Order: sequence, then structure tokens, then C-alpha cells
Amino acid sequence: MDTLRLFQRASPGANYTAITDYRNQCTLDTCPLSQSYYAYRPSLPANALFLALFSFSLICFLVQALLSRRFIGFTIALVCGCILEVVGYAGRIISYINPFDQNGFLIQICCLTIAPAFMAAGLYLCLSRIVNTFGRENSRIAPLSYPRIFIPCDVVSLLLQAIGGAMASIASHQNKSPDNGDHIMVAGLAFQVFTLLMFMLLCADFAIKTLRRMKSMGEQALDPTHAKLRQSWSFQSFLIALALATVCIFIRSVYRVAELSEGWEGALIKNQNLFIGLEGVMVVVAVLALNAFHPGLCFREGYDLPLRKIKSKKNKSSDVEKESPSRDEAGSENAVISEA
Repeated sequence: MDTLRLFQRASPGANYTAITDYRNQCTLDTCPLSQSYYAYRPSLPANALFLALFSFSLICFLVQALLSRRFIGFTIALVCGCILEVVGYAGRIISYINPFDQNGFLIQICCLTIAPAFMAAGLYLCLSRIVNTFGRENSRIAPLSYPRIFIPCDVVSLLLQAIGGAMASIASHQNKSPDNGDHIMVAGLAFQVFTLLMFMLLCADFAIKTLRRMKSMGEQALDPTHAKLRQSWSFQSFLIALALATVCIFIRSVYRVAELSEGWEGALIKNQNLFIGLEGVMVVVAVLALNAFHPGLCFREGYDLPLRKIKSKKNKSSDVEKESPSRDEAGSENAVISEA
């Protein structure tokens, strides 16, 4: 077949229109898998499993949000990420049916590339709460500075990936090379890797500084208000889950930079085992770890403690008012509020 010979001679990015036309005429019966978008047939069991796990994680995040009513920004970020993962793996199942189909390939490459950027935003939102729990004196920057620095960086990364994905998709549908869009996606991913690396370094710096101050000052180095929360098994487990999720998203992002930097005809994008291990497994471990130790539930003792203190102080205040009716009521309420 003349078109097949042209395909085999074409270098990546060359004669893209002819390559696309050739694939549009292909079926599993008429063309070898090596000429498909993946150079393999996506695994139905693996992709169905990932689809089920991300759907399960999505439902868990929604239920946990209703139960905790806390960390709303975290929940929105993770829910968006899981939705994109579900859509992306649905695209790969479409590609299992026909790996020569352009739509399934574009759905998965756009959605699965962008999804972890939302998840990274959820990670960034947690650090300020952790700093407050241990004591802001242990951090080099103010707690609120963490989301103010990292969330805008994540938005830039997300926009670059989204714009690049849209450009690549449009070009591909027009039978043009998607290389320009792919390069923008790689830039967004590279910036995401840099942002995650800075985030991990600041986390490590905060942990080291906290341990050093504890070694020299003991418990005085920590905020006494949250002593019970810090000692709770759920909070300590959340710290491990957050660290695990961060490392998994980082490894996955490094892999995707290497993969997409070769273009859509590179060697890495044609290796299904690497994709399953460094994309699917890494991201699913991250979201399930955060499901198992959701911050809205693991921080619950930190929210309950101040409420109990305020209620007890209000009760004491009302008892004093009964004994001393001449006390000014407004002044008593202000005193209680200032103590709380």
C-alpha cells in the first residue's frame, strides 16, 4: 500500500496529513498496531481498572466533603482532577476499541496531561494549615504565603497545558502537525515540575527547621493550641499521605515531560508499561492516599478543640453573670471573645 510505505518512511512530524489520512482508513483487521497512535492496543483491563478507581476516588471526595464541610478548595481541586482522569481513561477505552481513532487519543492525551495540575493545587492548599498546626515561627515565610505563591504558579502551568492541548487537538483535527501545541504542553508540564520541586524543598526546609527548634527548645517550639491534633494518629497519617501524594505527582510529571518532549511519535509514548506504571499507578496512589486520610477529617480535632473552649468559656461567663447581675453584658461578651 503506497500510503503505508509513506507512513513508514515519514519521520515524526513529517507528512502529517498523509499519516492521518492513512490512520483514518485503518481498522484492527487491515493495519498493524505499530501504525496506530499508540503503536500498541491500550489494555482494556488496566484502563477499566483505572477508570473504576478514579470514579471511586471521585465519589469518596464528594462524600468526604459533605461529611467534613472543610477544605472546600482542596476538594474542588481533587474533584476536578478525578473527573479529568475518568474522562481520560474513557478515551483510552475508546482507543482499545479502535487505536487508530483520533478522538480517543486526543481525549486521553489532553485530559490525563492536565488532570494532575488540579491535584497539585490541592496539595499546595494544605501546607499553610500544617504550618499553623506546628507553629508559624518554624516557617521562613508566612503560612498564607504558600498558597499565594504556589496557586498562581499552578494556574500558569494549567493554562499552558490547556492551551497547548487545545492547539494540538485543533491542529490534529485539521490534519496539521500538533508539534507547536505539544511544545506548549511540555512547557506547562516543565513549569509544574519546577513548582512541585520548590514546594517539596520548602516542605523539607519547614520540617528540618521545626525538628531543629524542637531539639533546642522542646515543646516550646510548637504551637500549644494544636498539641492534641499533632499527637493524633489521623493527622500524622495525613502528613505521610500528603508526602506520598506529592512524590507520586512529581514522578509522574517528570515522566510526562520526558514523554511529550519526544512528540507524539516518540519512543516513550509508545511504551504502555511505562505509561501504566509512571502515569496511572502514580496518580491513583496519590488520590487514594488522600482519600484514606482526607484533611477535612484528619484535622477535625483541630476544629473541635477551639469550639469546645469557646462553649466552656461562654458557660462560665453566663454563670458569673447570674452571680453578678450588675456586670455589663456587652463587656462580658467581648471578654469571652477576646479570650477565645
